[in-house]
Amino acid sequence: MKFTTALAALVASVIAAPVPEAEASLESRNPGGINYVQNYNGNLGQFTYNLGAGTYSMYWTNGVNGDFVVGLGWSQGAARTITYSANYQASSSGSYLSVYGWVNSPQSEYYVVENYGSYNPCSGAQSLGSLSSDGGSYNVCTDTRTNQPSITGTSTFKQFFSVRQSKRSSGSVTVGNHFNYWARSGFGNGNFNFQVFAVEAFNGKGSATVTMS
Repeated sequence: MKFTTALAALVASVIAAPVPEAEASLESRNPGGINYVQNYNGNLGQFTYNLGAGTYSMYWTNGVNGDFVVGLGWSQGAARTITYSANYQASSSGSYLSVYGWVNSPQSEYYVVENYGSYNPCSGAQSLGSLSSDGGSYNVCTDTRTNQPSITGTSTFKQFFSVRQSKRSSGSVTVGNHFNYWARSGFGNGNFNFQVFAVEAFNGKGSATVTMS
């Protein structure tokens, strides 16, 4: 796929750090047990969040000099249903509003893309067909990254994408539907690392406010 070198560096740095004790202790009280803050290069814009309320905002202007991934979620992924409402405005080709996470073994990176700029991450990837879920249709694709940065350093791993054909900025994502579909093509569907509902960008400008409920 048409990833930049900078984006590859991003993947190397998105490592599931231990959840701070104060944040982990909020898990039982937060919407959906939210206990994890993803903040990779949030300083490239203005990233603010309220973990207890399940809300965050990100604003980026004058182009992105690098890559960022910010959002809220869980220190361990699962086949959960994620409900969200967002005001997402991305005047850039390289930006996603998505469920994002990693599987430890076999190592895989995954996205359920609900909205994006002009660049569709399934462009040039291997198509796996389409999936109907949550009132819409998703184009599904996969790609293999060979000797590329990952959550464990340089490694070879698969990426799995489901990209919603009709973009939206609010709704519910039944993540298990995507896991089960991807499993036909080698997705491990277990031994999960972190999982977040994220905003990512690697060029352009934009803004997003997100509430997870």
